[in-house]
Amino acid sequence: MRLSQMLFVTLRDDPADAEIPSHKLLLRAGYIRRIGSGVYAYLPLMWRVLQKVSQIVREEMNATGAQECLLPQLQPANLWKESGRWDTYTKAEGIMFSLIDRRDQQLGLGPTHEEVITTIARDMIRSYRQLPLHLYQIQTKFRDEIRPRFGLMRGREFIMKDGYSFHVDEASLKKTYQDMYQAYSNMLRRSGLAFRAVEADSGAIGGSGSTEFMVLAEAGEDEVLYTEDGKYAANVEKAVSLPADIEPSRFTTYEKRDTPGTETIETVCQLLKCSPTQVVKNVLYQTVYNNGMTVLVLVNIRGDQEVNEVKLQNELTKLAPLYGATTIINLSVPNSEAQQTWTAKSLPLGYIAPDIADEYIIANKQIHPKFLRLVDQTAVDLKNFVTGANETGYHVVGANWGEQFKLPERVVDVRKARPGDRAVHNPEQLLQSARGIEAGHIFQLGTKYSQAMGATYTNEQGEEKPLVMGCFGVGVSRLAQAAVEQSYDKDGIIWPVAIAPYHAIVTIPNINDAQQVEIAQKLYTQLNQAGIETLLDDRDERAGVKFKDADLIGIPYRIVTGRAIANGKVEVVERATRKSQEIAIDELTTTLKQWVEEAIGMGHRA
Repeated sequence: MRLSQMLFVTLRDDPADAEIPSHKLLLRAGYIRRIGSGVYAYLPLMWRVLQKVSQIVREEMNATGAQECLLPQLQPANLWKESGRWDTYTKAEGIMFSLIDRRDQQLGLGPTHEEVITTIARDMIRSYRQLPLHLYQIQTKFRDEIRPRFGLMRGREFIMKDGYSFHVDEASLKKTYQDMYQAYSNMLRRSGLAFRAVEADSGAIGGSGSTEFMVLAEAGEDEVLYTEDGKYAANVEKAVSLPADIEPSRFTTYEKRDTPGTETIETVCQLLKCSPTQVVKNVLYQTVYNNGMTVLVLVNIRGDQEVNEVKLQNELTKLAPLYGATTIINLSVPNSEAQQTWTAKSLPLGYIAPDIADEYIIANKQIHPKFLRLVDQTAVDLKNFVTGANETGYHVVGANWGEQFKLPERVVDVRKARPGDRAVHNPEQLLQSARGIEAGHIFQLGTKYSQAMGATYTNEQGEEKPLVMGCFGVGVSRLAQAAVEQSYDKDGIIWPVAIAPYHAIVTIPNINDAQQVEIAQKLYTQLNQAGIETLLDDRDERAGVKFKDADLIGIPYRIVTGRAIANGKVEVVERATRKSQEIAIDELTTTLKQWVEEAIGMGHRA
């Protein structure tokens, strides 16, 4: 492609609304154009990158025996109501674009396709002889993000590969899950990315186990905790660890203490000269279930620990049937305005005890009359601990479970693992932190959707059984931007060779020099014929402008038909290393072809 004929506009300055380097660079280099909040046009250079990523994904998926299809973006709401996720996606998370058509039918624009594919399986799979089956698509998805940001990282429209597998049992699912683990590792490796596979929370997708594939980058929205020995890595939402040892309590008898102005753990510990490991912290949450019921939740946790709200939400979702519901619409720490809707009298905030009375709650049809009481494992073994006294300005010391306070029946793990914690698999290993961009996520769904939607098969014994399912997603457009976030410098993008829009760019420093133009056009033709995807910068611009643009758009190799042609050579600059060398014109095509094949082949071999 000749740049003089291409839709090619670069920007000198960073766009005002771009926050992270990759977003700024893709806009400046003319790869994407903002059309609306969270909505972008993929311009010619970007579309080539996306096609290359898609092809790598497609090759790895096909190699596992998965079959490509294309599913509708517009999905009937009744399918999502069958699975029980309509309220989750339209109210709780609120990420589905929903609409009503001219026939008053509710529809949604698909953020994911579990319901659609389960409907197809329900209609078409009858026998165990048809299993296992794995279907996938590369499709545009939609999410009504509250705050679209970071360009293609968190947009409202994006390209994704999502695949769904169907099995007779968990053993078959786990085999496909392992195949996908390897396939996803191959995809990222072939794309030239540094990544880490981590244990993850399944979120609204559901299922028993899941793994995220994180592209390592400082601007990553996710925090990954890992150990140096490589035996543990998890998203912070899912991570587990061993908490610090409990310091023995200095209190031996139970008594109430005057502790004015000590609403925080830090201030009460300073006043009482005790360790936060000796404190039972009581954290109040308000959760709203999808049947409208509000439940007040009191979590007892050790004073030096924080509540992991993802883990807490998972625990509360499991308890939804107790309140006649199926899922959570909202989980929050109630502010003063929210408290006014359910408190019968003013709460002793900062001084709440584990036994705060249910009489603080105004009972009605929308508010459950009792606190749901949960105790984190870190607080269970505390002896002679410090906690609130249910009276503003007072704490109690020397308290014990089973004596002054009843231990809640529901013991949970809702603490947040942190960098520096000891690892569960080896206490000598300490958790370290890294930032990551989620590029892929694989799930073991089990029978969550097949049971809800009646998707069954007949086994060898003639029995009807629910299909066992897996779900596997790769963010194609997100992966492309993640590559930029991982690899750039002050001058622009540094694309991995395998997914760069072009392998090489031939730059003519002086368009009025007939010899420079002739050699450049000859090399441009030869390189493309040899399978080296090459741009020709034949614009009537100053050499400096052309060199800056070549750096900005990040093409791996720049060939300059400058002064060296007098010696039968051209200058070749490698974008990643800035290494420059002169190569004989007659040897250029062979040399460059070898470099490109080696760079792409490294991802295959790794």
